[in-house]
Amino acid sequence: QVQLVESGGGLVQPGGSLRLSCAASGNIFSINAMGWYRQAPGKQRELVATITSGGRTNYADSAKGRFTISRDNAKKTVYLQMSSLKYEDTAVYYCNADVTTWGTGGNVYWGQGTQVTVSS
Repeated sequence: QVQLVESGGGLVQPGGSLRLSCAASGNIFSINAMGWYRQAPGKQRELVATITSGGRTNYADSAKGRFTISRDNAKKTVYLQMSSLKYEDTAVYYCNADVTTWGTGGNVYWGQGTQVTVSS
C-alpha cells in the first residue's frame, strides 16, 4: 500500500558529506512525522532525526550540529543532509513515516535501508 524508497547512500571519507532522500508513494492520504534511523553492525537500530508535518525537528545527540533533516510535503519526501561524517556514522540508514492511508487508517512504514560507509 505504501512504499518508502531511500537513496543517496554510499562511501564517503571522514569529514565528508552525503544527502539521503526517502520518497513515499502509494495509497497516501497524509503523512505525519517522518524520520531517519540507523543500524550499525552488531548494534540496535537508533534514532537519528525526526520531523513533523509542520517542520518541527528532533535530533539524536550524535546528529546535532552535523545532520539536518528536512522534508518536501508536496513530493512526499524526507531528506537527511549529513556533514562532518565520522567513522561511527557507518550504518544502514532507514527512513520511516507515520502515514494515514485512504480508508485503512494510520500505520508506520519503513524503507528498505541505504548503506552509508565512512572510510578513508
